[in-house]
Formats: sequence, structure tokens, C-alpha cells
Amino acid sequence: MNNRFIALTLVILLAGTITGCSNNVDQLTLVTYSSFPAADTDLNDALAKFTEDTGITVNILNAGDTGTMVTKAVLASGNPEGDVMWGIDNTLLSRATTTDVFEPYVADAASTFDGQLVGLGDGVVTPVDFGDVCVNYDRSWFTDNGLEPPTSLDELANPAYKGLLAVQHPGTSSPGLAFLLSTIARLDDGWISYWEELVGNEVLVTNDWEEAYYGAFTRAGGDRPLVVSYGSSPPFEVLYGDNPNASVAPTGVIEDTCYRQVEFAGVLRGTEASDEARQLVDFLVSSTFQQHIPLNLYVFPVADVDLDQVFVHHAVIPETPPALTPTEIDTGRAEWVEQWIDITG
Repeated sequence: MNNRFIALTLVILLAGTITGCSNNVDQLTLVTYSSFPAADTDLNDALAKFTEDTGITVNILNAGDTGTMVTKAVLASGNPEGDVMWGIDNTLLSRATTTDVFEPYVADAASTFDGQLVGLGDGVVTPVDFGDVCVNYDRSWFTDNGLEPPTSLDELANPAYKGLLAVQHPGTSSPGLAFLLSTIARLDDGWISYWEELVGNEVLVTNDWEEAYYGAFTRAGGDRPLVVSYGSSPPFEVLYGDNPNASVAPTGVIEDTCYRQVEFAGVLRGTEASDEARQLVDFLVSSTFQQHIPLNLYVFPVADVDLDQVFVHHAVIPETPPALTPTEIDTGRAEWVEQWIDITG
């Protein structure tokens, strides 16, 4: 009888191992990019609500800029640093899906989201937010210097704007890659000569968004009044500028430069807590979490939640920004980045 009991116990334990059962999980690691402001924000409070409801603590792992985060995930595919990834976007997603970084899972709530956004996830990941990467300009700088800001992509290469633009490296930065794709989508084969013109016009290349926006941009004390950022950056400048009730944002957006960026969350393949990781993805697209995205990440939620009026009045959302398909990006990205590196030196 005792031997039969022992045998039965072993069968149960083995069954749990084979089916990937993850009993007694009390912690999950959310891998995300460096600008994800979880600490001391509403996002942190929301994650605390997840802990309250499930008993599972969510630890944030900062993996660098999005490009760096994805590179690390590809190298660790199947043996991840965490359980869920937040923030991989449509410019880099195919790089992760072709290397099986994710365990396919789409939250049930996604059935109520914009079908185009959901479709970009290809049944592997769940969209969590969207925004547009666009060139921003410092209104005061242009007024003080008696110069009209550019209004189009082409004008950025005009000698009048020599030494004024800061961009990010497309090999290490998600917005940097989005801006490169914006030039390719708009100019087709002409993108190479366009970038040669930008180099001749003394464009500044930084490694990531933080270095460009908080270092090079004149609003942060730098010497570049044009910077690749987001269509949702002006609300940020209003809220945290000298006049939080301003009717006009201190920064403007050149809409002709915008490229739509969709961010996703996914369960990392190899996690030992698959069921709990799926619970976390479900939570990340719930209204409890999504309502805090605009004022903390300065992008737009995929769930149907009310937007703060500062976003309604100051954010720029192009109606039909040009876009490349995930297949086009996957096919051309590596070669485009290499060509870009050759051009920019």
C-alpha cells in the first residue's frame, strides 16, 4: 500500500512537470525598456493592484532601450531573463517572432481592440499601446532665432536647418528605427540620398531616445531644436513645463515625419510560470492598468478608456501615417540598418 502511494505521488509530480504546472508562484519578472517609469507612478500602483488580486509580486527588469531589450531577448530565447516582456514594437517584433522569443498568447480582451493593431501581433503577442514617432521642434528656439520650423520631411535636409536635428541610431533605438522606416516608407529608393543629405546637414546621432531628448534637445539644455520623439510628447511638455495650463504646447510636431508605432506585451518562451504570465498580460490590457498609460508613458492605450484633456488638446495623431508591413520590415531591416551605418559613418 505504501509503495502504491509513493508511486501515485511520483506520477502526480511528473504530470505537473510535464504540463508545465507552476504552483505557488508568488513573483513574476516584467522585462521592459529603460523609459518605463514603474517606480513611484500610477503604473506601480496599478501593478500593486495585480499583486493584491493574485498574491503575485511583479518585479521590473530594465533591459535598456527597446532595441537592446530585444537583442538580449533574442540571444536568450527559450531561457528568458523574465516572464513577460512589455514594449516590443512593430518595427522589431518580427525579429523576436522569427527566433521564438515568445510563447504565443493573445489576451481575450484584444477582441475588443482595433483589429489592425491586434493583427500586427500575428497571434503571438497582445497590443498594449500605440503612438507615432515624429520629429518634434522647440517653438521658443525658432521664435527667438527668427526661423520658421520645417513642415515636412524634405525640409529637414534644407541648409537652413543645418546642425539642428538629433536622431537616434536605428540599430539600438526603437524610435530611431521608426524614423528610418518613415524615410523609407515615404521616399522608397530615395531614402539613401536623403540620409546622405542629412549627414551633410550635420545631423546628430545618439544611441537612444533619452540621450537625444534629455541631452541634445534645446528644451533640456542641448543645442538641437529638432529631435526625433513622439506625437504625444507635447502634452508632456505642457504638464511639466512652466505653464501646465498652456493653450499651446512649447513643442510642436512635424506631422509629415510621423511613423505609427504599436507596442506589445508577450509571454516569454521558457518561463516557468506560464499561466501566471498570461494573467499578467491580461492585467496589462485591463482598464485598471490602461487608464494610466497616457500620463505615464505618453502613448495611447488600446483599451477604451477616457483620455486626459491635455492629450485631447495637445497630442498629434496622424490619420494615415505611412507604414511598412511586418514582412517588409523583417526582409529589409538588417540591410537597411547596415546601409544607414555606412551612410552616417
